Amino acid sequence: MDKILGTINGMDFTMGDSLLELSYLIAALLFVYGLKLLSHPATARRGNLWAAGGMGLAMITTLLLHKNAQGVGISLLNIWIILAFIGVGSVIGWIIARRVKMTAMPQLVSLFNASGGAASMLVALLEYPNAKAGDISSILVTVLGLIIGSIAFSGSMIAYGKLDGKVGDIKKPFMTYVNLLLLLVTLALGAYIVVSPNPPTDLIWAIYALMGISLVYGVMFVFPIGGADMPVVISLLNALTGVAAAMAGFIYGNQAMILGGILVGAAGMILTMLMCKAMNRSLLNVIIGSFGGGGAAGIEHEQGTIKEVQLSDAAVLLSYSQKIVIIPGYGLAVAQAQHIVHELDSLLEGKGIEVKYAIHPVAGRMPGHMNVLLAEADVPYEKLIEMDAINPDMPNVDVAIVIGANDVVNPAAYDDPSSPIYGMPIIDAHLAKNIIIMKRGMGKGYAGIENYLFFNDKTRMLFGDAKSSLQKLVNEIKSM
Repeated sequence: MDKILGTINGMDFTMGDSLLELSYLIAALLFVYGLKLLSHPATARRGNLWAAGGMGLAMITTLLLHKNAQGVGISLLNIWIILAFIGVGSVIGWIIARRVKMTAMPQLVSLFNASGGAASMLVALLEYPNAKAGDISSILVTVLGLIIGSIAFSGSMIAYGKLDGKVGDIKKPFMTYVNLLLLLVTLALGAYIVVSPNPPTDLIWAIYALMGISLVYGVMFVFPIGGADMPVVISLLNALTGVAAAMAGFIYGNQAMILGGILVGAAGMILTMLMCKAMNRSLLNVIIGSFGGGGAAGIEHEQGTIKEVQLSDAAVLLSYSQKIVIIPGYGLAVAQAQHIVHELDSLLEGKGIEVKYAIHPVAGRMPGHMNVLLAEADVPYEKLIEMDAINPDMPNVDVAIVIGANDVVNPAAYDDPSSPIYGMPIIDAHLAKNIIIMKRGMGKGYAGIENYLFFNDKTRMLFGDAKSSLQKLVNEIKSM
């Protein structure tokens, strides 16, 4: 038996309890260290491993050392069941992660958010009947965990469907009022459950109703949000998943879960705020503004003439430049052209040309999408320059190469007050001396509006699949 070290609040505290709490402290420190390493692409892989090691430590020590109020540990049968499900989940996750394409990475992140929210929702649902009547603090964290977890789960599933093209937008004026009503009903029912003097077993109907309404609210809250705002929504849902995990930690009194959830929630919310700032919009405006995927078209604009460029002319222009900036977007991910674009920049640098990448905070379909994409192709992190740092130098750039980006380089953000992206900070590609835009055709971006950059006198369009066009361009430069 464990040696009793002391008594706290009438409960014996054993050596096993001490080791368990110490393991949680170490796990929490590993989470913090892993999160720090995740802040830089060069160390992100190690950061994931350190954080995963912390979670593994917490799981192992919990299985071996956790005891209930009666001093009984987890049964051997339950341990085997838990290990079996961990094994099955790990294999499924490994297979999915290995097979997923970079274009589908936002969908995978949404599924991860959904699973985290679902886990927290189920924990709250299962533990609510065990709460004591009148224990407001315990019931409060359980109800919050259920609400937030349910919203994170259903909202993330809809986000996955929208990103994967399986779910469309519902943009109706009444949606704002429906969502507001659902939110008020959710909060009112949650407050009733928390303050009710009735024992939890008498309110099972209410807790299931609360779960159902929260799930519906999660669906309805994401439905109206357009594609251009999906990176912000994914980050917000990630924050909600973290908060839900922290609530689950409070339910079990588990410090590792609490701190891990707080770290995820805080990081997600900070990222959400930063992206909203990058778009010059408030979070409330993102949630109720229905921006993207079919917003107002804006005022009539004198478009001008589309000019195309031949591969040979583009190769000459690039070869005799001194400073080139590549602006990647979702189209680069769709074409899976990250490796060939790195070959292009290496080839140009071999000619003594300075090449950098301009990264917009919301380019792609998830936070950091372009950073992850280019890191996969071993593009040095030092060459990835954030929008605020690259814009002052854009007038000195000989050629700006836009690959698959659209809304994040659209000058309508500056000169069209009626445009849905008006006021959104963009990469100032229009200030470069020459502009080459690689696109399949004249399709509009995710915000559903015309890109005035296409008609700029300095712009030349290179139509075709980005990967194929880049490969031909590389071959043309090599043959010079």
